[in-house]
Amino acid sequence: MSDASPLLGLPYILPAQAQKHVTHNEAIRTLDALVQLSVADRTRTAPPLEPSEGDRHLVAAGATGAWSAQDGKVALWAADAGWLFLAPRPGWLVWVEDEALLLARGATGWEPVVSGVAEFDRLGVGTTPSATNRLAVSSPASLFDHAGAGHQL
Repeated sequence: MSDASPLLGLPYILPAQAQKHVTHNEAIRTLDALVQLSVADRTRTAPPLEPSEGDRHLVAAGATGAWSAQDGKVALWAADAGWLFLAPRPGWLVWVEDEALLLARGATGWEPVVSGVAEFDRLGVGTTPSATNRLAVSSPASLFDHAGAGHQL
């Protein structure tokens, strides 16, 4: 058995472990930081001078000082422990407060989540669009529902 949960990396209490409350409290602190994850910003390379309990940031590339070598991680300020760093996993979502932006963690980094109405310059479904064919569809069949107004192709 591993000493941490597979998805969030929460520490397990191990058999015959002394001071079980320390492990339990570490797991609770991690859950508190990650559930409904929201960060103040994602452009900082150094920690704020006077952080408040529970402050969270996405560490920007090229981090320095207490955040050195923590690029891309979630930084959490805990007054009794200092900066704690949580390594994101694919599928995590985070709200970036100063940009009012929702990001999703992909295999290579954080990407914006498109919401509402999106406007594209080109769109390809099963094929690559071009400057002439800005909407390109390659499919055994396609359906356009006119909803009463008709289509011109």
